[in-house]
Amino acid sequence: MAGQKPSIGFIGLGLMGSAMVQRLLDLNYPMTVLANRSRTNVEAALARGAKEAATAKELAQNADIIMLCVDTSASVEARMGGDDGVIAGLTPGKLVIDFGTSLPGSTLEIGARIEAAECVYMDAPLAKTPDEGRTGHLTIMAAGRPEHFERARPVLDDLGAIIFHVGPLGAGHTLKLINNFFAMTSACAMSEAFAMADKAGLERQMLYDVMSAGALKSGMMTYIKNYAIDHRIELAFSIANGGKDVGYFTRMAEQFGRRSDVAAGTAAALTQAKAEGWGDRLIPEMVDFFAGKKP
Repeated sequence: MAGQKPSIGFIGLGLMGSAMVQRLLDLNYPMTVLANRSRTNVEAALARGAKEAATAKELAQNADIIMLCVDTSASVEARMGGDDGVIAGLTPGKLVIDFGTSLPGSTLEIGARIEAAECVYMDAPLAKTPDEGRTGHLTIMAAGRPEHFERARPVLDDLGAIIFHVGPLGAGHTLKLINNFFAMTSACAMSEAFAMADKAGLERQMLYDVMSAGALKSGMMTYIKNYAIDHRIELAFSIANGGKDVGYFTRMAEQFGRRSDVAAGTAAALTQAKAEGWGDRLIPEMVDFFAGKKP
């Protein structure tokens, strides 16, 4: 039927994924979802007319576009492979998009398998928060062939306000890992700066006023300040996920024959925070970790 929206199969209804699903339901996309560890977000989608698949294979069979927003490359690989996986349910011509943050090497391997099934694979990692996901104002770093990008563009436009085509398959995940390395390093540095100000007897507001008056001011600084001073969290990204992404960046650098001493320091802080029970807490709460508080 002319003008009919493509059907979506969505895997990964965490904070960001569930926001994207609700956005797509607002726009009347036919939706199938796959249950995950928590049923709350799945039930919210079902209440609005989404259908539930028993397996990733069934989901792929019943969707024109399969979307994933899961936590790790291992999770993507698990959903893709096997007798009940996405690839087993593909028929020629379908589009599969990974919106998560994955290892580029894994992305290329999966892409080859999907291409062999005569389907299209794209990586399209995201920036901004679930709030922007809910309203369709994400930043999307889409990667794949130009003709594939143009095919995906209408649904990407419904999810994001700023859409980049950053290059061939894998380029999106490469760029996102560099982005998140810088973001997590900035967040940890600002968090430790506030904790050090406490030790030195300086007021946090004064520290922020002076630092933000110059070239250091950034969106990430403001996210950390909003928690450290105003007790308001606006960056809903867990410490465990931050550590995972910096770890992926380090692995990617090693594959390029490089060593990142800066990433090593950021990774050490996030890893230690997770080991001490902070993994499920959010990145702005690294201020409390550095300040010596208990999770």
